[in-house]
Amino acid sequence: MSTVTIRRIYVWDIPVRIYHWVNFVALGVLAVTGYLIGNPLAIQSSSEAYANYWFGTVRFVHFAAAFIFIFNFIFRIYWGFAGSKYANWRNFIPHTREQLKEMADVIKIDVLQRKGKPLKSIGHNALAGLSYFICFLIFVFQALTGLAMYSKMSGWFFTKWFAWVVPFMGGDESVRQWHHIMLWFFVIFAMVHVYLVFYHDYVEGRGIISSMAGGWKFIEEDDRG
Repeated sequence: MSTVTIRRIYVWDIPVRIYHWVNFVALGVLAVTGYLIGNPLAIQSSSEAYANYWFGTVRFVHFAAAFIFIFNFIFRIYWGFAGSKYANWRNFIPHTREQLKEMADVIKIDVLQRKGKPLKSIGHNALAGLSYFICFLIFVFQALTGLAMYSKMSGWFFTKWFAWVVPFMGGDESVRQWHHIMLWFFVIFAMVHVYLVFYHDYVEGRGIISSMAGGWKFIEEDDRG
């Protein structure tokens, strides 16, 4: 006879949860306003021009969200060294044989839908960690290209540090195109991320969705007798 004991584990500490939700909101705002900047709406109005500064407002919101996003990301990098073991940067770069094996197992279960027991990873599994690391690299790319474009219209010394990106990438048009293309990476990633969160929460029943609100996950422990 066997019984299952459920153990509650505090996985996501407050800084990680704050980062997650600030990032969620900032990316959502950046995606919407960025799309509008690349494909502005043709809004006609009979009122005075000063009352129809909507596109300037869109750009301001985009820039404000961008700086919130950047400084939030810088904090996450710091917390990758100062935070708990579940927030540590080592979880995002597979560097052990166990992590590589776990990546293969996740592909079999999540992608190929082969039968198998759900993985008992407590924090991020190895494949999820790697996907987030790739996201972090694209975060850096978006920040660099965004600040590079902003440097031409800003007098702030900070943005001038990134002016070199424009000639390095072949000019303004190239920078704008790549910055816009990466928008769709985040749209697709968000769709896949939400699907997998709900999928694992349903299959594993370990509180993955609620963990990013309260920080706790639930792990099964088999007791055989």
